[in-house]
Amino acid sequence: MKTPSGKLQQRYQPDPGDSRPAAPPDPQIASYVQPHTLGIHLPTPGSMPAWPFQKIGQWKVDVNDSVAAWRQGMKVWRTEHLIRMGYDDAQYRRKELAWSQRNFVHVLTMVEDRYFYDPVEGRYTVDRYLDDLQQRFGGVDSVLLWYIYPNIGLDDRNQIDLAGDLPGGLEGLKQVVRDFHRRHVRVFLPTMAWDNGTRDGGKPDCQAIAELVAEVNADGINGDTYFSLPRAFREASDATGHPAVLQSETWPIADDALAWNNQTWGKASTSFVPAVSKLKWLESRHLTNVENRWARDRTDDFHYIFFNGHGYTAWENVWGIWNQFTPRAGETLRRIATIFRRFHDLLVSPDWEPYVVTLQQGVFASAFPLGARALYTIVNRNEYGVPGDQLVVDHTQGKRYFDVWNGCELAPRIQADEAVIGVDLECRGFGAILATESPADLSDLQDFLQVMSEMSRTPLQELSNTWRSLPQRITVPEPARASDTAPGGMVTIPAGEFTFRVTGIEVEGFLWEGLDAQYPWENSPRRSHQRHMSMTAFHIDRYPVTNAEFLAFIEESGYRPADAHNFLRDWQDGRPQAGWDRKPVTWVSLEDARAYAAWAGKRLPREWEWQYAAQGTDGRLFPWGDDWDGNAVPKPITERILEPPADVDAHPGGASPFGVMDLVANVWQWTDEYVDEHTRAAIVRGGCRYQPQTSHWYFPQAYRLDQHGKFLLMAPARDRNGMTGFRCVTDA
Repeated sequence: MKTPSGKLQQRYQPDPGDSRPAAPPDPQIASYVQPHTLGIHLPTPGSMPAWPFQKIGQWKVDVNDSVAAWRQGMKVWRTEHLIRMGYDDAQYRRKELAWSQRNFVHVLTMVEDRYFYDPVEGRYTVDRYLDDLQQRFGGVDSVLLWYIYPNIGLDDRNQIDLAGDLPGGLEGLKQVVRDFHRRHVRVFLPTMAWDNGTRDGGKPDCQAIAELVAEVNADGINGDTYFSLPRAFREASDATGHPAVLQSETWPIADDALAWNNQTWGKASTSFVPAVSKLKWLESRHLTNVENRWARDRTDDFHYIFFNGHGYTAWENVWGIWNQFTPRAGETLRRIATIFRRFHDLLVSPDWEPYVVTLQQGVFASAFPLGARALYTIVNRNEYGVPGDQLVVDHTQGKRYFDVWNGCELAPRIQADEAVIGVDLECRGFGAILATESPADLSDLQDFLQVMSEMSRTPLQELSNTWRSLPQRITVPEPARASDTAPGGMVTIPAGEFTFRVTGIEVEGFLWEGLDAQYPWENSPRRSHQRHMSMTAFHIDRYPVTNAEFLAFIEESGYRPADAHNFLRDWQDGRPQAGWDRKPVTWVSLEDARAYAAWAGKRLPREWEWQYAAQGTDGRLFPWGDDWDGNAVPKPITERILEPPADVDAHPGGASPFGVMDLVANVWQWTDEYVDEHTRAAIVRGGCRYQPQTSHWYFPQAYRLDQHGKFLLMAPARDRNGMTGFRCVTDA
């Protein structure tokens, strides 16, 4: 393959009267490339200082002018850089890991997603989950099962402990992996370098996750926040006899780790001239699954992966925030993935060439040649359609050309030893050309072309690209017994005017629409909320429900949850530990708390009731006033091992204006539940005394009365924790 052709190279030489300098000699390119290849993308043609007039604006950059010298310089740099790294491609030659080279569509699967786990029936629903993805964007090649963040840090369970607390434990997780494998989907499990504030598991992270992956027969290890998974993970995984693919985040500097990290997940370039992935350039078999979880328009991402032959992380449930693909985005990914899966062997070609010469401004292409075949991927970066001639490629007798994006054979203009290929590109659209002399291609291509022809019948621009947040609904509690006077142990909260002002403390999401909760008076979920309310009188427990009170409930009602895993985990022989009667009961799920409330003729508080009882009418930040008082709350726990909560009456200085006690910094307290199509979440109030150190990724505290936490719900076995309790209310 001759790209660019001799004629085109001659065509793009500067005119004699052109004042721009000619392409610089190789040493000048090398001196520029070396310090500019520390990021995740290579510098684009035309971006080098030797072309000062081309840097005025992107419209002045003519990639065709500079690409021959650019490519030559980049090849020299690649050879030298691999030598400096001492690069060994052994991990890419391993047959058991080769599937990573065609892992084009990857998805982060929140275990709380109601399509993945049915909380009503109490069972995993992998088929329902995959059927939905198949219908909307053509299915996935791998999933990352995400069961740690954002709830980790509510107690001292570490990242490995949380895997065992999934419904059904590790046996349940094994069955989930089998269900995905039955549908030909690979499974990654995550590892977090930052989890050093919870319980010490007694093993290095690399050994613990490698053994877990082997035990449940998963396929890969995803390194969250790892610029590269250290070689120790490769060694630990191989030592289990069940070698896993390693997938780290895209690293900015540690290029030598390319040798043992089979995949990465990272960011796309959004520049008008598509950037080249440095890792792909260094090792053509290395696949990055591009991730852009907050994107609403994913066109830039798709252009980047199509240009580079990369994969995509199709992430929609983002920590319980739903960022669904638009119909256009879903259909775009379906078409890209269908082509990539069919021609996966070409996409890892060591001879791939980005920036093959194109004939239209704002149109860019890459060539993936292999033997008698070549796949050309084309992206139109313009905000308008571009019809007509797009490429000129070498031609030999017998070579045939197929528009695999639209599913038809082409009849290009043949000019001596060149073929001029024309296809019509939509506004910000895509094209894909297969040039082949292979009889094997010709014999089995027709069925594939038929599939693509049917797909492309509807232009992408005719599909909606409008993004909408997913509506939530609040779960209304069953009415409680009404009483004119406060029952024993309760405080009457009088009617009054109250400004309910609260903000969610989620670590991520910015001010994203769809984040946090949607109150009944709001038309979409959002982080910050405010409403002036006329409160009616009610009664609320002076203290959180204690172990002694919950024991009375157990003994009188005979209550036993259907799934008792972790139920009252800190009790001994069915009773609270000695001296724990006045401590708030924990290790109870939202369902357990509701069962107690119903038995007592009460209900859980609405969130605004809880805040009104804690804050009164003056908008104070803490129950006792506006200034923090460490003596009004229990001493925080900053060690890795969880200590029990304090007694509920141990800190009378923490009382609210109405005399309600133990509201903040001892245990979180259940309030309202919100549900959307994919996620259930409870609002928890007050914060807790456990403060795991070393990372801001742990579940953040919300001691202030104008802040709340959002606790993602999955199943009682997993939701129960050592630092969440509750209190009840009755109606007046």
